[in-house]
Amino acid sequence: MSKLLTTFQERFGDWLTALGQHLQLSLLTLMIAIFIAVPLAIYLSTRHRASNWVLQIAGIFQTIPSLALLGLFIPIMGIGTLPALTALVIYALFPILQNTITGLRGIDPSLEEAGVAFGMTKWERLKKFEIPLAMPVMMSGVRTSAVMIIGTATLAALIGAGGLGSFILLGIDRRNYSLILIGALSSALLAILFNSILKWMEKAKLRTIFAAFAVMVLGLGVSYAPSILPHKEKEKLVIAGKLGPEPEILMNMYKLLIEENTDMTVTVKPNFGKTDFLYQALKKGDIDIYPEFTGTVTESLLKDKPKVSHDPKAVYKVARDGIQQQDHLSLLRPMAYQNTYAVAVPKKIAQTYGLKTISDLKKVEGQLKAGFSLEFNDREDGNKGLQSLYGLNLNVATMEPALRYEAIQKGNIQITDAYSTDPEIAQYDLVVLEDDKQLFPPYQGAPLMKAELLKKHPELEGILNKLAGKITEKQMSQMNYQVGVEGKFAAKVARDFLVKEGFIKK
Repeated sequence: MSKLLTTFQERFGDWLTALGQHLQLSLLTLMIAIFIAVPLAIYLSTRHRASNWVLQIAGIFQTIPSLALLGLFIPIMGIGTLPALTALVIYALFPILQNTITGLRGIDPSLEEAGVAFGMTKWERLKKFEIPLAMPVMMSGVRTSAVMIIGTATLAALIGAGGLGSFILLGIDRRNYSLILIGALSSALLAILFNSILKWMEKAKLRTIFAAFAVMVLGLGVSYAPSILPHKEKEKLVIAGKLGPEPEILMNMYKLLIEENTDMTVTVKPNFGKTDFLYQALKKGDIDIYPEFTGTVTESLLKDKPKVSHDPKAVYKVARDGIQQQDHLSLLRPMAYQNTYAVAVPKKIAQTYGLKTISDLKKVEGQLKAGFSLEFNDREDGNKGLQSLYGLNLNVATMEPALRYEAIQKGNIQITDAYSTDPEIAQYDLVVLEDDKQLFPPYQGAPLMKAELLKKHPELEGILNKLAGKITEKQMSQMNYQVGVEGKFAAKVARDFLVKEGFIKK
Protein backbone atom coordinates (compact mmCIF):
# COMPACT_ATOMS: atom_id res chain seq x y z
CA MET A 1 0.00 0.00 0.00
CA SER A 2 2.85 2.38 0.86
CA LYS A 3 4.43 1.80 -2.58
CA LEU A 4 1.08 2.49 -4.23
CA LEU A 5 0.73 5.81 -2.38
CA THR A 6 4.33 6.79 -3.12
CA THR A 7 3.88 6.06 -6.83
CA PHE A 8 0.62 8.02 -6.87
CA GLN A 9 2.31 11.04 -5.25
CA GLU A 10 5.24 10.88 -7.69
CA ARG A 11 2.95 10.73 -10.70
CA PHE A 12 0.10 12.91 -9.45
CA GLY A 13 0.59 15.46 -12.25
CA ASP A 14 0.57 12.71 -14.88
CA TRP A 15 -2.52 11.21 -13.22
CA LEU A 16 -4.43 14.50 -13.38
CA THR A 17 -3.58 14.84 -17.07
CA ALA A 18 -4.61 11.24 -17.79
CA LEU A 19 -7.84 11.64 -15.80
CA GLY A 20 -8.71 14.81 -17.72
CA GLN A 21 -8.07 13.07 -21.05
CA HIS A 22 -10.17 10.08 -19.99
CA LEU A 23 -13.05 12.31 -18.89
CA GLN A 24 -12.92 14.34 -22.10
CA LEU A 25 -12.94 11.29 -24.33
CA SER A 26 -15.64 9.50 -22.33
CA LEU A 27 -17.98 12.50 -22.12
CA LEU A 28 -17.52 13.42 -25.77
CA THR A 29 -18.25 9.83 -26.79
CA LEU A 30 -21.38 9.68 -24.61
CA MET A 31 -22.74 13.00 -25.91
CA ILE A 32 -22.21 12.04 -29.55
CA ALA A 33 -23.73 8.59 -29.00
CA ILE A 34 -26.82 10.13 -27.35
CA PHE A 35 -27.28 12.71 -30.11
CA ILE A 36 -27.08 9.97 -32.74
CA ALA A 37 -28.94 7.13 -31.00
CA VAL A 38 -31.92 8.92 -29.42
CA PRO A 39 -33.27 10.65 -32.58
CA LEU A 40 -32.60 7.48 -34.59
CA ALA A 41 -34.44 5.38 -31.98
CA ILE A 42 -37.41 7.76 -32.02
CA TYR A 43 -37.57 7.40 -35.81
CA LEU A 44 -37.26 3.60 -35.64
CA SER A 45 -39.67 3.05 -32.74
CA THR A 46 -42.66 2.83 -35.14
CA ARG A 47 -40.77 1.00 -37.88
CA HIS A 48 -40.28 -2.56 -36.68
CA ARG A 49 -38.52 -4.06 -39.69
CA ALA A 50 -36.04 -1.20 -40.04
CA SER A 51 -35.35 -1.17 -36.29
CA ASN A 52 -34.56 -4.89 -36.30
CA TRP A 53 -31.96 -4.41 -39.05
CA VAL A 54 -30.36 -1.40 -37.37
CA LEU A 55 -30.19 -3.14 -33.98
CA GLN A 56 -28.66 -6.25 -35.55
CA ILE A 57 -25.98 -4.16 -37.27
CA ALA A 58 -25.25 -2.21 -34.07
CA GLY A 59 -25.05 -5.48 -32.15
CA ILE A 60 -22.64 -6.99 -34.69
CA PHE A 61 -20.33 -3.97 -34.32
CA GLN A 62 -20.22 -4.61 -30.58
CA THR A 63 -18.79 -8.08 -31.19
CA ILE A 64 -15.75 -6.70 -33.07
CA PRO A 65 -12.75 -6.49 -30.69
CA SER A 66 -11.94 -2.87 -29.90
CA LEU A 67 -8.25 -3.33 -30.65
CA ALA A 68 -9.15 -4.61 -34.12
CA LEU A 69 -11.29 -1.52 -34.80
CA LEU A 70 -8.48 0.78 -33.69
CA GLY A 71 -6.04 -1.04 -35.97
CA LEU A 72 -8.44 -0.73 -38.92
CA PHE A 73 -8.99 2.99 -38.33
CA ILE A 74 -5.31 3.99 -38.07
CA PRO A 75 -4.55 3.95 -41.84
CA ILE A 76 -7.69 6.03 -42.45
CA MET A 77 -7.81 8.39 -39.46
CA GLY A 78 -4.30 8.24 -38.09
CA ILE A 79 -3.72 8.12 -34.35
CA GLY A 80 -5.03 10.12 -31.44
CA THR A 81 -8.54 11.07 -30.39
CA LEU A 82 -10.42 10.63 -33.69
CA PRO A 83 -10.02 6.85 -34.19
CA ALA A 84 -10.51 6.21 -30.47
CA LEU A 85 -13.63 8.38 -30.42
CA THR A 86 -15.05 6.71 -33.53
CA ALA A 87 -14.55 3.21 -32.11
CA LEU A 88 -16.08 4.17 -28.75
CA VAL A 89 -19.14 5.80 -30.34
CA ILE A 90 -19.75 2.62 -32.36
CA TYR A 91 -19.72 0.58 -29.14
CA ALA A 92 -21.88 3.09 -27.24
CA LEU A 93 -24.77 3.23 -29.73
CA PHE A 94 -26.34 -0.19 -29.20
CA PRO A 95 -27.47 0.06 -25.52
CA ILE A 96 -28.92 3.55 -26.03
CA LEU A 97 -30.67 2.57 -29.25
CA GLN A 98 -32.12 -0.62 -27.82
CA ASN A 99 -33.34 0.90 -24.56
CA THR A 100 -34.83 3.98 -26.20
CA ILE A 101 -36.78 1.87 -28.70
CA THR A 102 -37.89 -0.48 -25.91
CA GLY A 103 -38.96 2.43 -23.69
CA LEU A 104 -40.97 4.14 -26.42
CA ARG A 105 -42.67 0.90 -27.49
CA GLY A 106 -43.58 0.14 -23.90
CA ILE A 107 -45.91 3.11 -23.60
CA ASP A 108 -49.59 2.21 -23.20
CA PRO A 109 -51.20 2.34 -26.69
CA SER A 110 -54.29 3.98 -25.19
CA LEU A 111 -52.20 7.04 -24.31
CA GLU A 112 -51.04 7.24 -27.90
CA GLU A 113 -54.62 7.01 -29.12
CA ALA A 114 -55.73 9.71 -26.69
CA GLY A 115 -52.94 12.01 -27.85
CA VAL A 116 -53.91 11.55 -31.47
CA ALA A 117 -57.59 12.10 -30.57
CA PHE A 118 -56.71 15.41 -28.94
CA GLY A 119 -54.97 16.48 -32.13
CA MET A 120 -51.41 16.31 -30.77
CA THR A 121 -48.56 16.20 -33.26
CA LYS A 122 -45.81 13.59 -32.97
CA TRP A 123 -43.49 16.18 -31.41
CA GLU A 124 -46.14 17.24 -28.89
CA ARG A 125 -46.74 13.61 -27.87
CA LEU A 126 -43.01 13.05 -27.48
CA LYS A 127 -42.63 16.17 -25.37
CA LYS A 128 -45.76 15.71 -23.22
CA PHE A 129 -45.68 12.04 -22.27
CA GLU A 130 -43.68 9.66 -24.54
CA ILE A 131 -40.14 10.76 -23.60
CA PRO A 132 -40.99 11.37 -19.89
CA LEU A 133 -42.50 7.88 -19.60
CA ALA A 134 -39.68 6.21 -21.53
CA MET A 135 -36.92 8.20 -19.77
CA PRO A 136 -36.10 5.64 -17.01
CA VAL A 137 -35.52 2.92 -19.62
CA MET A 138 -33.61 5.32 -21.89
CA MET A 139 -31.37 6.45 -19.02
CA SER A 140 -30.66 2.82 -18.16
CA GLY A 141 -29.23 2.39 -21.67
CA VAL A 142 -27.20 5.59 -21.33
CA ARG A 143 -25.87 4.30 -18.00
CA THR A 144 -24.82 0.99 -19.58
CA SER A 145 -23.06 2.82 -22.42
CA ALA A 146 -21.27 5.20 -20.05
CA VAL A 147 -19.80 2.40 -17.93
CA MET A 148 -18.72 0.50 -21.05
CA ILE A 149 -17.15 3.62 -22.59
CA ILE A 150 -15.06 4.38 -19.52
CA GLY A 151 -13.71 0.84 -19.38
CA THR A 152 -13.00 0.54 -23.11
CA ALA A 153 -11.42 4.02 -23.29
CA THR A 154 -8.34 2.67 -21.52
CA LEU A 155 -7.30 1.17 -24.88
CA ALA A 156 -7.13 4.66 -26.37
CA ALA A 157 -3.66 5.02 -24.83
CA LEU A 158 -2.40 2.47 -27.36
CA ILE A 159 -2.88 4.97 -30.19
CA GLY A 160 -1.81 8.18 -28.51
CA ALA A 161 -5.21 9.37 -27.25
CA GLY A 162 -4.01 9.34 -23.64
CA GLY A 163 -6.25 8.58 -20.70
CA LEU A 164 -5.93 6.28 -17.70
CA GLY A 165 -4.92 3.40 -19.96
CA SER A 166 -1.46 4.99 -20.19
CA PHE A 167 -0.89 4.04 -16.55
CA ILE A 168 -2.02 0.46 -17.19
CA LEU A 169 0.17 0.05 -20.30
CA LEU A 170 3.19 1.55 -18.57
CA GLY A 171 2.62 -0.64 -15.53
CA ILE A 172 2.43 -3.80 -17.65
CA ASP A 173 5.56 -2.83 -19.56
CA ARG A 174 7.56 -2.06 -16.38
CA ARG A 175 5.91 -4.81 -14.31
CA ASN A 176 4.92 -2.06 -11.88
CA TYR A 177 1.71 -3.18 -10.21
CA SER A 178 1.24 0.20 -8.53
CA LEU A 179 0.89 1.89 -11.92
CA ILE A 180 -1.55 -0.80 -13.09
CA LEU A 181 -3.65 -0.37 -9.95
CA ILE A 182 -3.67 3.43 -10.25
CA GLY A 183 -4.98 3.22 -13.81
CA ALA A 184 -7.45 0.38 -13.16
CA LEU A 185 -8.84 1.72 -9.87
CA SER A 186 -9.19 5.24 -11.25
CA SER A 187 -11.11 3.91 -14.25
CA ALA A 188 -13.32 1.76 -12.03
CA LEU A 189 -14.07 4.63 -9.63
CA LEU A 190 -14.87 6.91 -12.57
CA ALA A 191 -17.28 4.31 -13.94
CA ILE A 192 -18.95 3.97 -10.51
CA LEU A 193 -19.29 7.76 -10.27
CA PHE A 194 -20.86 8.02 -13.72
CA ASN A 195 -23.16 5.09 -12.96
CA SER A 196 -24.35 6.70 -9.71
CA ILE A 197 -25.03 10.08 -11.32
CA LEU A 198 -26.91 8.57 -14.24
CA LYS A 199 -28.87 6.25 -11.95
CA TRP A 200 -30.01 9.28 -9.97
CA MET A 201 -30.98 10.99 -13.23
CA GLU A 202 -33.30 8.07 -14.11
CA LYS A 203 -35.72 9.25 -11.42
CA ALA A 204 -35.18 12.97 -11.95
CA LYS A 205 -37.53 15.31 -13.76
CA LEU A 206 -37.08 15.89 -17.46
CA ARG A 207 -35.90 19.47 -16.94
CA THR A 208 -33.30 18.31 -14.43
CA ILE A 209 -31.99 15.69 -16.86
CA PHE A 210 -31.70 18.20 -19.70
CA ALA A 211 -30.00 20.68 -17.36
CA ALA A 212 -27.50 18.04 -16.25
CA PHE A 213 -26.64 17.16 -19.85
CA ALA A 214 -26.35 20.86 -20.70
CA VAL A 215 -23.83 21.27 -17.88
CA MET A 216 -21.86 18.27 -19.23
CA VAL A 217 -21.81 19.75 -22.74
CA LEU A 218 -20.76 23.16 -21.38
CA GLY A 219 -17.99 21.61 -19.28
CA LEU A 220 -16.80 19.61 -22.27
CA GLY A 221 -16.69 22.74 -24.39
CA VAL A 222 -14.72 24.64 -21.77
CA SER A 223 -12.21 21.79 -21.46
CA TYR A 224 -11.53 21.84 -25.21
CA ALA A 225 -11.52 25.65 -25.52
CA PRO A 226 -7.77 26.19 -24.89
CA SER A 227 -6.85 23.86 -27.77
CA ILE A 228 -9.45 25.36 -30.14
CA LEU A 229 -8.92 29.08 -29.54
CA PRO A 230 -6.29 30.63 -31.82
CA HIS A 231 -3.07 31.58 -30.07
CA LYS A 232 0.45 32.19 -31.20
CA GLU A 233 2.92 29.60 -30.07
CA LYS A 234 6.18 27.94 -31.02
CA GLU A 235 6.17 25.25 -33.67
CA LYS A 236 5.48 21.85 -32.15
CA LEU A 237 6.90 18.46 -33.02
CA VAL A 238 5.48 15.15 -31.84
CA ILE A 239 7.91 12.32 -31.12
CA ALA A 240 6.47 8.89 -30.36
CA GLY A 241 7.90 5.49 -29.53
CA LYS A 242 7.12 1.84 -29.04
CA LEU A 243 6.50 0.14 -25.71
CA GLY A 244 9.52 -0.16 -23.46
CA PRO A 245 12.10 1.90 -21.60
CA GLU A 246 14.53 2.22 -24.52
CA PRO A 247 12.25 4.02 -27.01
CA GLU A 248 11.11 6.35 -24.23
CA ILE A 249 14.70 7.19 -23.33
CA LEU A 250 15.61 7.84 -26.96
CA MET A 251 12.59 10.04 -27.69
CA ASN A 252 13.38 12.14 -24.62
CA MET A 253 16.94 12.53 -25.88
CA TYR A 254 15.58 13.74 -29.22
CA LYS A 255 13.26 16.16 -27.41
CA LEU A 256 16.04 17.62 -25.25
CA LEU A 257 18.43 18.02 -28.19
CA ILE A 258 15.81 19.71 -30.39
CA GLU A 259 14.57 22.09 -27.68
CA GLU A 260 18.13 22.96 -26.70
CA ASN A 261 19.11 23.89 -30.25
CA THR A 262 15.90 25.29 -31.82
CA ASP A 263 12.84 27.38 -30.94
CA MET A 264 10.55 24.39 -31.41
CA THR A 265 8.71 22.63 -28.60
CA VAL A 266 8.45 18.85 -28.55
CA THR A 267 5.71 16.58 -27.21
CA VAL A 268 6.64 12.98 -26.49
CA LYS A 269 4.11 10.16 -26.77
CA PRO A 270 5.64 6.99 -25.31
CA ASN A 271 4.40 3.43 -25.11
CA PHE A 272 2.59 3.01 -28.39
CA GLY A 273 1.74 -0.54 -29.33
CA LYS A 274 3.12 -2.20 -32.42
CA THR A 275 5.60 -1.07 -35.04
CA ASP A 276 2.87 -0.67 -37.63
CA PHE A 277 0.92 1.78 -35.42
CA LEU A 278 3.88 4.16 -35.41
CA TYR A 279 4.76 3.58 -39.05
CA GLN A 280 1.22 4.37 -40.22
CA ALA A 281 0.99 7.38 -37.90
CA LEU A 282 4.27 8.77 -39.26
CA LYS A 283 3.21 8.37 -42.87
CA LYS A 284 -0.12 10.05 -42.13
CA GLY A 285 1.58 12.95 -40.33
CA ASP A 286 0.11 12.40 -36.85
CA ILE A 287 3.62 12.13 -35.45
CA ASP A 288 6.83 13.70 -36.73
CA ILE A 289 9.63 11.41 -35.54
CA TYR A 290 10.05 8.04 -33.88
CA PRO A 291 13.08 5.86 -33.07
CA GLU A 292 13.30 2.91 -35.46
CA PHE A 293 15.87 0.19 -36.08
CA THR A 294 17.69 -0.54 -39.31
CA GLY A 295 16.84 -4.26 -39.19
CA THR A 296 13.14 -3.51 -38.64
CA VAL A 297 13.11 -1.29 -41.73
CA THR A 298 14.67 -3.95 -43.96
CA GLU A 299 12.75 -6.89 -42.49
CA SER A 300 9.29 -5.41 -41.81
CA LEU A 301 8.69 -2.01 -43.38
CA LEU A 302 10.05 -2.44 -46.91
CA LYS A 303 7.49 -4.16 -49.14
CA ASP A 304 10.14 -5.59 -51.44
CA LYS A 305 12.27 -7.24 -48.81
CA PRO A 306 15.92 -6.75 -49.78
CA LYS A 307 18.66 -9.30 -49.35
CA VAL A 308 21.13 -7.78 -46.94
CA SER A 309 24.39 -8.84 -45.38
CA HIS A 310 25.13 -8.72 -41.68
CA ASP A 311 27.35 -5.67 -42.09
CA PRO A 312 25.72 -2.81 -40.07
CA LYS A 313 26.80 -0.12 -42.54
CA ALA A 314 25.41 -2.02 -45.52
CA VAL A 315 22.11 -2.70 -43.72
CA TYR A 316 21.76 0.97 -42.79
CA LYS A 317 22.37 2.06 -46.39
CA VAL A 318 19.74 -0.36 -47.72
CA ALA A 319 17.25 0.68 -45.02
CA ARG A 320 17.86 4.41 -45.59
CA ASP A 321 17.57 4.26 -49.38
CA GLY A 322 14.67 1.80 -49.38
CA ILE A 323 12.41 3.70 -46.98
CA GLN A 324 13.22 6.99 -48.74
CA GLN A 325 12.21 5.60 -52.11
CA GLN A 326 9.15 3.71 -50.85
CA ASP A 327 7.60 6.19 -48.40
CA HIS A 328 9.60 9.43 -48.64
CA LEU A 329 10.82 8.91 -45.09
CA SER A 330 14.28 9.87 -43.89
CA LEU A 331 16.27 7.53 -41.66
CA LEU A 332 19.14 9.45 -40.09
CA ARG A 333 22.50 7.97 -39.13
CA PRO A 334 22.23 5.29 -36.42
CA MET A 335 23.77 5.07 -32.97
CA ALA A 336 26.64 2.74 -32.18
CA TYR A 337 24.89 0.03 -30.17
CA GLN A 338 23.14 -2.99 -31.63
CA ASN A 339 19.78 -3.89 -30.15
CA THR A 340 19.23 -6.99 -32.19
CA TYR A 341 16.74 -9.77 -31.54
CA ALA A 342 18.00 -12.62 -29.41
CA VAL A 343 16.78 -15.94 -28.03
CA ALA A 344 17.29 -16.32 -24.30
CA VAL A 345 16.87 -19.08 -21.71
CA PRO A 346 17.42 -19.14 -17.92
CA LYS A 347 21.03 -19.92 -17.02
CA LYS A 348 19.91 -23.01 -15.09
CA ILE A 349 18.13 -24.37 -18.19
CA ALA A 350 21.16 -23.62 -20.36
CA GLN A 351 23.44 -25.52 -17.99
CA THR A 352 21.04 -28.45 -17.58
CA TYR A 353 20.60 -29.05 -21.33
CA GLY A 354 23.95 -27.76 -22.54
CA LEU A 355 22.45 -24.90 -24.57
CA LYS A 356 24.95 -22.47 -26.07
CA THR A 357 23.60 -21.77 -29.57
CA ILE A 358 20.15 -21.48 -31.11
CA SER A 359 20.90 -24.69 -33.02
CA ASP A 360 21.16 -26.49 -29.65
CA LEU A 361 17.44 -25.92 -29.12
CA LYS A 362 16.72 -28.61 -31.72
CA LYS A 363 17.48 -31.34 -29.19
CA VAL A 364 15.01 -29.94 -26.61
CA GLU A 365 12.27 -28.47 -28.84
CA GLY A 366 9.74 -31.01 -27.59
CA GLN A 367 10.65 -30.56 -23.92
CA LEU A 368 10.76 -26.78 -23.46
CA LYS A 369 8.05 -24.18 -24.03
CA ALA A 370 8.71 -20.84 -25.72
CA GLY A 371 6.99 -17.52 -25.04
CA PHE A 372 7.32 -15.05 -27.91
CA SER A 373 5.88 -11.61 -28.54
CA LEU A 374 3.24 -11.50 -31.27
CA GLU A 375 5.54 -9.45 -33.48
CA PHE A 376 8.52 -11.79 -33.12
CA ASN A 377 6.35 -14.84 -33.72
CA ASP A 378 5.19 -13.46 -37.08
CA ARG A 379 8.50 -12.13 -38.43
CA GLU A 380 10.88 -13.70 -40.92
CA ASP A 381 13.70 -12.59 -38.64
CA GLY A 382 11.77 -14.08 -35.74
CA ASN A 383 10.03 -17.40 -35.18
CA LYS A 384 9.40 -17.90 -38.91
CA GLY A 385 13.16 -17.69 -39.41
CA LEU A 386 13.75 -20.09 -36.52
CA GLN A 387 11.51 -22.54 -38.37
CA SER A 388 12.97 -22.09 -41.86
CA LEU A 389 16.65 -21.49 -41.10
CA TYR A 390 17.09 -23.53 -37.92
CA GLY A 391 14.36 -26.12 -38.53
CA LEU A 392 12.88 -25.48 -35.08
CA ASN A 393 9.24 -26.27 -34.34
CA LEU A 394 8.93 -24.98 -30.81
CA ASN A 395 5.83 -25.14 -28.63
CA VAL A 396 5.07 -21.40 -28.64
CA ALA A 397 2.72 -19.26 -26.56
CA THR A 398 2.35 -15.68 -27.79
CA MET A 399 2.04 -12.81 -25.31
CA GLU A 400 2.67 -9.12 -24.79
CA PRO A 401 6.40 -8.27 -24.62
CA ALA A 402 6.44 -7.30 -20.94
CA LEU A 403 4.74 -10.54 -19.89
CA ARG A 404 7.43 -12.78 -21.39
CA TYR A 405 9.86 -12.11 -18.57
CA GLU A 406 7.27 -12.62 -15.87
CA ALA A 407 6.36 -15.94 -17.49
CA ILE A 408 9.98 -17.09 -17.72
CA GLN A 409 10.63 -16.03 -14.13
CA LYS A 410 7.70 -18.17 -12.93
CA GLY A 411 8.79 -21.11 -15.07
CA ASN A 412 5.71 -21.04 -17.32
CA ILE A 413 8.04 -20.80 -20.31
CA GLN A 414 11.72 -21.67 -20.71
CA ILE A 415 12.61 -19.90 -23.98
CA THR A 416 11.86 -16.32 -24.97
CA ASP A 417 12.74 -13.68 -27.51
CA ALA A 418 14.61 -10.67 -26.23
CA TYR A 419 16.47 -7.58 -27.31
CA SER A 420 20.18 -7.58 -26.65
CA THR A 421 19.97 -4.44 -24.47
CA ASP A 422 17.01 -5.59 -22.35
CA PRO A 423 17.74 -5.04 -18.64
CA GLU A 424 15.76 -8.18 -17.80
CA ILE A 425 18.54 -10.36 -19.24
CA ALA A 426 20.71 -9.48 -16.27
CA GLN A 427 17.80 -9.07 -13.85
CA TYR A 428 16.51 -12.61 -14.37
CA ASP A 429 19.88 -14.25 -14.96
CA LEU A 430 19.19 -15.26 -18.56
CA VAL A 431 21.61 -16.57 -21.15
CA VAL A 432 21.48 -15.25 -24.71
CA LEU A 433 22.03 -18.12 -27.16
CA GLU A 434 24.48 -17.54 -29.99
CA ASP A 435 22.82 -16.87 -33.35
CA ASP A 436 25.17 -19.37 -35.02
CA LYS A 437 23.39 -19.25 -38.41
CA GLN A 438 23.06 -15.45 -38.40
CA LEU A 439 19.30 -15.16 -38.58
CA PHE A 440 19.05 -11.75 -36.94
CA PRO A 441 20.25 -8.75 -38.98
CA PRO A 442 21.92 -5.72 -37.37
CA TYR A 443 19.52 -3.52 -35.43
CA GLN A 444 20.83 0.00 -34.91
CA GLY A 445 18.53 2.71 -33.64
CA ALA A 446 18.05 5.94 -35.59
CA PRO A 447 15.42 8.70 -35.92
CA LEU A 448 12.85 8.09 -38.67
CA MET A 449 10.91 11.09 -40.00
CA LYS A 450 9.15 12.45 -43.06
CA ALA A 451 11.41 13.82 -45.76
CA GLU A 452 9.26 16.98 -45.86
CA LEU A 453 10.06 17.70 -42.22
CA LEU A 454 13.79 17.44 -42.90
CA LYS A 455 13.41 19.66 -45.95
CA LYS A 456 11.56 22.26 -43.88
CA HIS A 457 13.98 22.00 -40.95
CA PRO A 458 17.34 20.78 -42.31
CA GLU A 459 18.95 21.71 -38.99
CA LEU A 460 17.27 18.65 -37.41
CA GLU A 461 19.69 16.34 -39.20
CA GLY A 462 22.74 17.92 -37.60
CA ILE A 463 21.05 18.11 -34.19
CA LEU A 464 19.92 14.49 -34.06
CA ASN A 465 23.09 13.20 -35.71
CA LYS A 466 24.95 14.23 -32.57
CA LEU A 467 23.91 10.79 -31.31
CA ALA A 468 25.12 9.04 -34.49
CA GLY A 469 27.84 6.55 -33.68
CA LYS A 470 27.30 7.21 -29.96
CA ILE A 471 25.80 5.17 -27.09
CA THR A 472 27.32 1.76 -26.57
CA GLU A 473 25.38 -1.41 -25.73
CA LYS A 474 26.65 -1.17 -22.16
CA GLN A 475 25.44 2.42 -21.81
CA MET A 476 22.04 1.62 -23.30
CA SER A 477 21.61 -1.45 -21.10
CA GLN A 478 22.44 0.60 -18.01
CA MET A 479 19.92 3.27 -18.94
CA ASN A 480 17.26 0.64 -19.67
CA TYR A 481 17.96 -0.92 -16.27
CA GLN A 482 17.56 2.43 -14.52
CA VAL A 483 14.16 3.00 -16.11
CA GLY A 484 12.79 -0.54 -16.44
CA VAL A 485 14.04 -2.02 -13.15
CA GLU A 486 14.90 0.84 -10.81
CA GLY A 487 11.83 2.83 -11.84
CA LYS A 488 13.58 6.09 -12.69
CA PHE A 489 11.90 8.53 -15.07
CA ALA A 490 13.04 8.14 -18.68
CA ALA A 491 13.26 11.93 -19.13
CA LYS A 492 15.70 12.24 -16.22
CA VAL A 493 17.84 9.31 -17.36
CA ALA A 494 17.99 10.80 -20.87
CA ARG A 495 18.94 14.24 -19.54
CA ASP A 496 21.62 12.85 -17.21
CA PHE A 497 23.25 11.01 -20.12
CA LEU A 498 23.19 14.01 -22.47
CA VAL A 499 24.62 16.30 -19.78
CA LYS A 500 27.33 13.81 -18.85
CA GLU A 501 28.37 13.38 -22.49
CA GLY A 502 28.33 17.14 -23.08
CA PHE A 503 25.49 17.17 -25.62
CA ILE A 504 23.38 19.67 -23.62
CA LYS A 505 23.90 22.04 -20.73
CA LYS A 506 22.52 21.31 -17.29
